[in-house]
Amino acid sequence: MIAPDLTVPVPDRIGAVHFIGIGGSGVSGLARMFLAAGATVSGSDRSESQNTRDLAELGATVSIGHDAANLPAEVDAVVYTGAIWPENPEFLAAKERGVPVLHRSLALKFLIAGRRLVSVAGAHGKTTSTGMIVTALDRLGADPSFVNGGVIQQLGASSGVGGDDLFVIEADESDGTFLIYDTSVALITNVDADHLDHYGTHEAFDDAFVTFADRAREAVVISSDDSGARRVGARLSHANVVTFGEDETADVRVVDIATDGPVSFALVHDGRRAEGRLAVPGRHNAINAAGAVAVLLSLGFELAAALEAVEAFGGTVRRFELHGTERGVSVYDDYAHHPTEVAAALSAARSVVGGGRIIALHQPHTYSRTKLMSGEFAHVLEDLADHTVVLDVYGAREDPIPGVTGALVERGFSDPDHVSYVPDWQQAAERVAEVAREGDFVITLGCGDVYRIIPQVLGALKTHPEA
Repeated sequence: MIAPDLTVPVPDRIGAVHFIGIGGSGVSGLARMFLAAGATVSGSDRSESQNTRDLAELGATVSIGHDAANLPAEVDAVVYTGAIWPENPEFLAAKERGVPVLHRSLALKFLIAGRRLVSVAGAHGKTTSTGMIVTALDRLGADPSFVNGGVIQQLGASSGVGGDDLFVIEADESDGTFLIYDTSVALITNVDADHLDHYGTHEAFDDAFVTFADRAREAVVISSDDSGARRVGARLSHANVVTFGEDETADVRVVDIATDGPVSFALVHDGRRAEGRLAVPGRHNAINAAGAVAVLLSLGFELAAALEAVEAFGGTVRRFELHGTERGVSVYDDYAHHPTEVAAALSAARSVVGGGRIIALHQPHTYSRTKLMSGEFAHVLEDLADHTVVLDVYGAREDPIPGVTGALVERGFSDPDHVSYVPDWQQAAERVAEVAREGDFVITLGCGDVYRIIPQVLGALKTHPEA
């Protein structure tokens, strides 16, 4: 893992840019925006994906595999993420040639260039909340630029270049880079301590959010329900703080939530009430919608119109996304990789599965998080899923830690009959097919490559006799 160096001077002009890890969910969006701005774009990734294929079709030069030879002779900047290793040959070649090597946050800051910025931060809920805001702004007649961590269904992209002065981003708090942006409206979905490998302590994590919020030029929108957000909110000196949630003190209050199908609810603000119904399931999405509406109110829109616009949001890729049905078993995928996110995803599934059962296929993400939170994952999975199949850890940017495998999650279950640790993917798919019966939901959980197992799961369901 490479720690971001935010002291690197950003060139005044970037006409040619090379991305290391161009297929990543966030970096691919940046690459699209540079292409839209007329830049010459090249990049590399360790494997081909839909993102790399799409970028190549848009005109980017994409190489599979990392090699110093991939770096163009003429390039104004090289963009990287913390997911690459310091020994990456393209990273080293750029350094040797004296090419400015920019963390992706600096490249994004270059693109924002003084726009009226809405930054969405929080341990979870960022991608959905960002998607809701962007979708609503589009419905309300605005034309914002945006960079999101997932593809917004209505727009078919994770990023876009708009014609007005609004810019909406999913701001990454994992490495502190969300502090470098000149934010106008800050949305904090929650402050659930994560990424302690970077921050070290819960106190340092809170401090970063206080700084992020108090620097916002116009408004801070923050959860009234989340204990961490309340803790941060109590420390803010900002003159315009807007709270949202179910708490009776919330400025934008969520009431009358019903989850028997697509979630419905009402929002109450300043003596006015508006009824809402979302296309995406789950109680947590009613809360996300309240935060998005609170942002829109801060931008000058009216309550009923803002909520109606948010209702148009149809979800983002890898957020409770249906991939197929075999033998009457529906197979979903979700990006959830923190216990709170897993709880939200499983609760959403429970609200729509009816009489069926939920079978979770969990891929732990990073060794440090698995070591720290395996017990929490086990508790949530055992409580909210009917059976869980655990894969091995997706290490991402980390080296393995001795003794840290998916077996840690399995051992956290109080009833071993409700969990199976199966590191072999084909065997894991077959185990899911053994357990599943008509009417059940299977849901893959994790922000690594667990979604790649879905064809194997559908294939196993097709050939395996019903349980």
